[in-house]
Amino acid sequence: MQIRRMIMKRKIIQIDEALCTGCGNCVTACAEGAIALVDGKARVVSDRFCDGLGACIGECPTNALKIIEREADEFDEMATKEHLSKKSCDDIPMHACPGSGPRKFKAMSAAPSGENASQLSTWPIQIRLVPVKAPYFNGASLLIAADCTAFACGNIQRDFIKDRIVLIGCPKLDDNGEFVQKLAAMFKANDIKDVSLLHMEVPCCRVSKKLVSKAIELSGKQIPLRTYMVMTEGGAVVSMD
Repeated sequence: MQIRRMIMKRKIIQIDEALCTGCGNCVTACAEGAIALVDGKARVVSDRFCDGLGACIGECPTNALKIIEREADEFDEMATKEHLSKKSCDDIPMHACPGSGPRKFKAMSAAPSGENASQLSTWPIQIRLVPVKAPYFNGASLLIAADCTAFACGNIQRDFIKDRIVLIGCPKLDDNGEFVQKLAAMFKANDIKDVSLLHMEVPCCRVSKKLVSKAIELSGKQIPLRTYMVMTEGGAVVSMD
């Protein structure tokens, strides 16, 4: 069967190989699987898989990616879906798994008898994996939660995850500088409605408020921030505002 190809002038990603360090961040950010690491460098697999929206650009630490206009194959949604169906996390570095492309879906309205319905509506949720300009950020209420809160707070789905975009991280184990810069970039690039912060009572986790506040300051925006603390024993939640 002959595949119909249409060449047209359109927006598409260009990668400067000299600036690329092969970190794989852009591979993670590309929901269409249009970028792969080849010989340690990021490269566009096929023009047909690149939609030209540039979700990958904000993830590059060296500014090696940019949007240009040139003649290219038309974006092919069906071919892209087939391409993604054949990809495996074994094909590329662990931190660049195609399954971490940004997705928005409906929170569960009901669950099987005896189970609580999940209120999660986006993926991924780990701060390091979420693209700076994920399509679901504008106008969103964010929940930034320390990793351990999900295990200590029994009502986290109902009281905090419901109707919010979730980001998780650990102020003790993550790189705090990277944490602040990533959040600041997200706040600056999107119209965030408000932020709720959920952290544990232990001292290493309480620094979360300082980090998030710094990120808001660096973004140059005034975004409402509400902070809640989860007690280690019993999981009670205390408002810190």
